[in-house]
Amino acid sequence: MASEGSTHYSGLAGRYAAALYGYASDARALDEAVEQMAALGGLIDASADFRRLLASPLIDVNQARTAALAVLAQEGFGRIVQDFVGVIANNRRLRELRAIVGAFAALVAEKRGVVTAFVTSAHPLTELQEQQLRARLIESGHGNVEIVKDVDPSLLGGLIVRIGARLYDSSLKSRLQRLQYAMKGAA
Repeated sequence: MASEGSTHYSGLAGRYAAALYGYASDARALDEAVEQMAALGGLIDASADFRRLLASPLIDVNQARTAALAVLAQEGFGRIVQDFVGVIANNRRLRELRAIVGAFAALVAEKRGVVTAFVTSAHPLTELQEQQLRARLIESGHGNVEIVKDVDPSLLGGLIVRIGARLYDSSLKSRLQRLQYAMKGAA
């Protein structure tokens, strides 16, 4: 039976992530694959040129595959990740690679008993705020917590925390909207 976290790696990305997890696990190279897939996510996030290569429908599939594999080889990625990206390229799914990397990370986290909390704040969290948030989440029954941070200045203040299907919204923006609705009802 699927747990709450499984929604983060469903669909196409989830199928590829599960296939890589099974393959890396069978090859006794799971830790290496986890490390390299995290590095691949960082490479995609950091390189606008690489993202353009992955997303471009104008580049021939063979040229895109060759270019992507050349980048991975140059960056020192191992055989498992290179072969995996080659399969994705052959299946014309390079534009889905970032989602697949995210799905793989979510699957690994679930298998290892890590709960992922997606936290959106109006301003970047300080180290102390992140530690306090992690402590509160552990107190509320969430064991091993990984915090994925995002910043949205439109929140004005407060936090939005999503863990699985649960959403905790203490943002100033939401509080003001609730007050506005309450005032409309009283008028």
